[in-house]
Amino acid sequence: MTDPKTYLDKAEEKMEMAVEYLDESLAHIRAGKANPKILDGIRVDYYGSAAPISNVANVAVPDARTITITPWEKSMFKEIEKAIINSELGITPENNGEVIRLSIPPLTEERRKQLVKQSKAEAEQAKVSVRNARRDAIEGLKKAIKQGMPEDVEKDAEGSAQKLHDKYLKKIDELFAAKEKEILTV
Repeated sequence: MTDPKTYLDKAEEKMEMAVEYLDESLAHIRAGKANPKILDGIRVDYYGSAAPISNVANVAVPDARTITITPWEKSMFKEIEKAIINSELGITPENNGEVIRLSIPPLTEERRKQLVKQSKAEAEQAKVSVRNARRDAIEGLKKAIKQGMPEDVEKDAEGSAQKLHDKYLKKIDELFAAKEKEILTV
């Protein structure tokens, strides 16, 4: 006989991963405030290999609208600037020979709506992952009945899977609501 806990633990792990992935994805969406995470996806050529900006420079946020990048080597100024210009950030870097500054422009109303839509799509994707994890757990439990698991144990475990599902959907909704508020706050 299989233990229903094995199915539930696997489902909860998948649900937790979906929420963590959503949290990470939402952090990369620019909300009008300076956030060094928006640079995470940008790679620079560093001695023949692609490295994140944070590996070749010090990234700081001196105020809500500025990100400063201080390269550790003078030769990296051009590489970092080129990588930022070629990225989808849409921000032009300013270089004074010491520091590269990124001035984060305030978002237009239209851009805010686009970002909310993008955030909602990310949240919806996470919800689908949570639902899939619940479905997999329930299918596993149904197969376990054929292997000798009592039906009442399976029904209880199904109820637990539903409770996990509801808990993680609530977390996803909270993450999305917080991001939406952050984007829409002028």
